[in-house]
Amino acid sequence: MDFKHLVEAAEKWCSGNPFDLIFAEEDDERRLDFYAEPGVSFYVLCPGGTDTFHVWSESEDCLPFLQMAQDYISSCGKKTLPEVLEKVFMSFRPLLGLPDIDDDSFEHYHADMEGEPGPDHQQMGVSQQ
Repeated sequence: MDFKHLVEAAEKWCSGNPFDLIFAEEDDERRLDFYAEPGVSFYVLCPGGTDTFHVWSESEDCLPFLQMAQDYISSCGKKTLPEVLEKVFMSFRPLLGLPDIDDDSFEHYHADMEGEPGPDHQQMGVSQQ
C-alpha cells in the first residue's frame, strides 16, 4: 500500500480513540508514531521495508502491553493497518484507564442483552402463539 494511504488510514483510526499520529516518516523506514496521554506511545513499521507490520515502543512501561498485538501480527494471514492498530489499542486499554475487554464481541453481546427482549428474541421456555 502507498505510504500516503497508510498515513490517511492512521489519521482516520486516531479520530476514534485517544491516540494521535505524531510522526510519519517514509525515507529510512515506513514508520508511524503514535502518542496518547498519560505517556502511552508506540510506533508501527509498515510493509515495504519489512514483509509485515511491526509494532514497538521505546517506553519500557508500554512494551509488555504490545505482546498481544505482536502475536496477532505474527499469526497467519495478511493484516491491514487498521486491524493492527485496533489490536494495539486493545492492548493499551489498561494503560489508558479504560476497561480491559478481551474480545470486541463482548461489547456487542452486552449491548444486545440490555433491556427487554425484542420481538425477534423469544424467551426460553415461553411459547408465543
